[in-house]
Amino acid sequence: MRSTLSTFAAAVLLGTVPTALTAGNYGEDRALIEDLQARYLFALDFRDAEAYAGTFTEDGVLDYGAGQIRGRKAIREMVTGLRTRAKEQAAKDTSGLRPSAGRHSITNIVIKVNGDKATSVAYWSHMGNDNPDRKTIVNSFGHYEDELMKVNGEWLFSKRKIYNEVIPEWAAAGSENPVVHPGPGPKLRPPQPRPN
Repeated sequence: MRSTLSTFAAAVLLGTVPTALTAGNYGEDRALIEDLQARYLFALDFRDAEAYAGTFTEDGVLDYGAGQIRGRKAIREMVTGLRTRAKEQAAKDTSGLRPSAGRHSITNIVIKVNGDKATSVAYWSHMGNDNPDRKTIVNSFGHYEDELMKVNGEWLFSKRKIYNEVIPEWAAAGSENPVVHPGPGPKLRPPQPRPN
């Protein structure tokens, strides 16, 4: 036993501690990844472009059916556009009703960690009151398929595929279990006319 401790102490001094002893454990990595998932949704729901982009690696990819958005800068610009359009829409609302809002939830998170890389699959749903009566309804659902990287001790999305299973073009291809058979990414949806 004394020999084992001496060997370990020498390894610490020489900086050669086996990675199994220095790497985070699954529980810690899972907690950090679940935290990332939650921060992503808060940033999305509140249109916080900086926080949203910060959940991705510098060259991260967001694939949600409108094409792939690559890199933090482009991802940040996309969310800035969402915020701008939401403000414009709110300014046009003369109904006198409370402002419309939406909130995402995430459940059934399956995470596989392999060193500084991981994959994740999870269900998401969206509740919103963006209808004429401002009644809150569950109006969308789907799943995420993620590739993640640990960068300087922080888990980030290197690629996030969003399948919205309410929109036919964005629905998961086929009926395969995405935990076992990840999909190729949501189908490209043709540009939709914007309401006036």
